[in-house]
Amino acid sequence: MDNLTDRYQALIESLLIRHQSILDILTKNSDTSARVNRAVAKSVTNCGCLSVVAKKKPIPEDAVLSDLKDLLDSQLEGTLCESCKDIIEVELGKQLFYIGALANTLGISLSDVLEKEEKRLSTLTVFNLT
Repeated sequence: MDNLTDRYQALIESLLIRHQSILDILTKNSDTSARVNRAVAKSVTNCGCLSVVAKKKPIPEDAVLSDLKDLLDSQLEGTLCESCKDIIEVELGKQLFYIGALANTLGISLSDVLEKEEKRLSTLTVFNLT
């Protein structure tokens, strides 16, 4: 057990005491996802370090798939301040904890998941439009 994801899953296994039920894990995972979304939204609405500039992006009729990377963007302006970044990192960490707990409960290795996803993305490249 020498890679980070395996060590992380082992740590989660040793720490997860209260929320061992699959239903607890699923609902906590959903809750942590909502907390990440809320933290990002608060960086816009409370702090203001980020702004959302959302509008339909014009795509020329002669554009090809490879042009979309340059034509589309995140619709964000600004940079996360240190405070918002810290909060979002904490919330993402909690979300990763419950993703790891879910993987543990189902007997799935996060290392395997990442390797398979990396292979799938490498194979599909830009045609992975999910």
